[in-house]
Amino acid sequence: MAILLLPSRFCSWYYPLPDLEQDYVNPYDSATRINRIVVPEFALQGALCFLHLVTGHWLMFLICLPYLYYNVQVYTERCHLVYVTEIFNQLPWEKKIRLYKLGYLVILLAFSIFWMVWSIVDE
Repeated sequence: MAILLLPSRFCSWYYPLPDLEQDYVNPYDSATRINRIVVPEFALQGALCFLHLVTGHWLMFLICLPYLYYNVQVYTERCHLVYVTEIFNQLPWEKKIRLYKLGYLVILLAFSIFWMVWSIVDE
């Protein structure tokens, strides 16, 4: 279930960036919306990785591990927050990172659906 929530969170942390680029939204509001979602995203992905570990889905755990490592690395370096004063300088990089994250989550979702169908057919 948690794997289905991750791509749906994409709308919340990607859509403010193009609006900000076109100057439709205030930078402070955009940064606040993005920063409010980052830590729950990290926690949800960590819980998903832990769930795969506990339930013995080793392949899915190994697939989730690089993204978890990236999230931990970004959080420990305090680079996970978007600053209002630097948001226009970070905009192209932030958009690129968020699109890579979306692609990774879609691949993770495809693997999850595949293994779910495989386990149902196998029984």
